[in-house]
Amino acid sequence: MTLHDNTRAEGIASEVRQTKPGAISPSETAIAKYAGRDLQSNRGIPLNLDWVNAVRVNTSAVERRAQSLVTRRTVKKEWQAAWLLRAITCMDLTTLSGDDTDERVLRLCAKARQPLQQEIVQKLDIESLQIKVAAVCVYHAFVETARRGVEGSGIHVAAVSTGFPAGLSPLAERVAEIRRSVEAGADEIDVVITRAHVFGGKWQLLYDEIAMFKNACGPAHLKVILGTGDLLTLRNVARASLVAMMAGADFIKTSTGKEAVNATLPVSLVMTRAIREYAQETGMAAGFKPAGGIRTAKQSLEWLALVKEELGNSWLNAELFRFGVSGMLADIERQLEHHATGRYSADYRHPIA
Repeated sequence: MTLHDNTRAEGIASEVRQTKPGAISPSETAIAKYAGRDLQSNRGIPLNLDWVNAVRVNTSAVERRAQSLVTRRTVKKEWQAAWLLRAITCMDLTTLSGDDTDERVLRLCAKARQPLQQEIVQKLDIESLQIKVAAVCVYHAFVETARRGVEGSGIHVAAVSTGFPAGLSPLAERVAEIRRSVEAGADEIDVVITRAHVFGGKWQLLYDEIAMFKNACGPAHLKVILGTGDLLTLRNVARASLVAMMAGADFIKTSTGKEAVNATLPVSLVMTRAIREYAQETGMAAGFKPAGGIRTAKQSLEWLALVKEELGNSWLNAELFRFGVSGMLADIERQLEHHATGRYSADYRHPIA
């Protein structure tokens, strides 16, 4: 992506940094730090088309950089175990199947509260860490069930919304669905954008749509699913990422998990660099959520390494980084059991729900 003179965004950033006498200082409300600068939660900015249209992406360079993460960055032994535990705490443990039931969702919530078998926890001597996942992610119909299942745990309930996964239902229905999920107890809403707005370069329409979703969320956090596997080019991914953040997205998310191609490292690199550029220009931090196709412990380490290198340690927590996963937890549990005992167990010993 190119650098540019974005005076409008800088003006907003200046306003963000100013405080009135007696007000809480920015450092007290900061959720991240980048290059020595305190960053606030994203509140959005007016749509800046000059910024969006100036975006360029060198695809071959992005692919080389993404490949280097796989070949250069490895962690072993207790450091690997620590990173895998961090991965668990950043999970949105998800069930989005057509045959979901209340019983399955409650089992998922039980696994979210205690993601590791007690025997493994004791062998690793990590009882005091009280490891649990960040959120459970379900359809609207199961929000109240999930709310009961995680009650008192501090685990959030996320609901997929806005005509998930296609996002093609009438706009009024999508907005109403968000409001219903928030009223039912959802802490976070994962929305799907209208991909056609991206294909047509209709950035104002995309911005207005996401801003409307943000308004409907009220106190709930907004996670905007770009459907990157459908967006055709990395340039489209970068532009859609910026527009989503300008419209107030708390997180930008790669995929629904239902596309033919879901989260990939090149796409994730482009999105994290868009987050970094937005933070540099505005003084506000948006989160990142890769989802779909992330199934192994090794993959979790690759995404954690990417986030650490591109955004820094401030993003390595559930407030700014999430995995959208269903099966990956079982593999992480197997790897941690191997670290504790020296033996690998069978997959069936680590059911999710």
